[in-house]
Amino acid sequence: MSEQLQMAPLKIAVMGAGLIGKSHVERILAERRTVLCAVIDPSDIGRDFAASKGATWHTTFAEAAANERPDGVIIATPNQLHVANAMEVIKAGIPVLVEKPIADDAGAAAMLVDAGERAGVPILVGHHRRHNPMIQAAKRVLEGGRLGKVLTAHGSFWVAKPDDYFDVAWRRRAGAGPTFINLIHDVDLFRYFFGEVESVHAMESNSARDHAVEDTAVVLLRFSSGVLGTLNASDAVASPWSWEMTAGENPAFPRQDQTCYQIGGTGGSLAIPQLALWTNASKPDWLERLVEEHVPFTPADPLAAQLKHFCDVIRGSAEPLVSGREGLATLRVIEAIKSSARSGQTIRLTDADMRRGH
Repeated sequence: MSEQLQMAPLKIAVMGAGLIGKSHVERILAERRTVLCAVIDPSDIGRDFAASKGATWHTTFAEAAANERPDGVIIATPNQLHVANAMEVIKAGIPVLVEKPIADDAGAAAMLVDAGERAGVPILVGHHRRHNPMIQAAKRVLEGGRLGKVLTAHGSFWVAKPDDYFDVAWRRRAGAGPTFINLIHDVDLFRYFFGEVESVHAMESNSARDHAVEDTAVVLLRFSSGVLGTLNASDAVASPWSWEMTAGENPAFPRQDQTCYQIGGTGGSLAIPQLALWTNASKPDWLERLVEEHVPFTPADPLAAQLKHFCDVIRGSAEPLVSGREGLATLRVIEAIKSSARSGQTIRLTDADMRRGH
């Protein structure tokens, strides 16, 4: 890439002017290394939002690319459009950041990932929590051996979504529910911490609302590393125990001083998001006094950090932290969870399946 392009602000286009698309636009406008090339959205809402930001508005990617070729594109359209939209961008040879989930099914995601790899075009997936400095600090704790041999982990997603949340019809239908909408974030972070998932066993219930999708799910995970994990999710429980309520990432949620993840090893345990590291005073022994230590980190906006990373990937100075193949692997675990809940059987995820995306 030329020195001129290295020094010039990168031109970023955003496809989709919904809530997350608007969030991406705000970060692009605030980042000194980027300029907003275009807002791409066929709706009047997209047109009006682009005008409010003084941005160029287009109804299609082809129209936008013909007007001014972007250096990178962020796709924040509805899930079912992710693959078609990203394929357009890949065919144009432009790096792309696709919001999570990478696709609405693993087969389509695998086709997209293969297309990107064949074309040599980077695909990033918007599992932005991996970019949170708190998560990066937790990862360093695990890799540094402070917990000894990691044995087990638990994650909670308990929230009370109000009745009017479900006035939007698709939220009551197959493809919605807390597993696909919310738990996918937690599964992705557990994969980041502990490696690939070997098998899952899940149960779910819709007894709170009787919708076509679950309101509650419980998941057992066995990782190839030997770690055993549990995830417990419900969007019908008033509680302080979820990433949304504890991490302080989104100011719309009232922050609670509680945990959402606990990770345990032979040498100690770690509570997230507080990064409270618990160890015995002298040796591991349940009769020994426990000592609490808080791991330091400097908070930062993970969406802004993700954008900076996207800039580095576009310029060729970094490999994607969450590649298309990583997004595919996380989606496959979610599909396995749903399959297990339907069948009552343990679902094994094989290495061959991970490569094929089936």
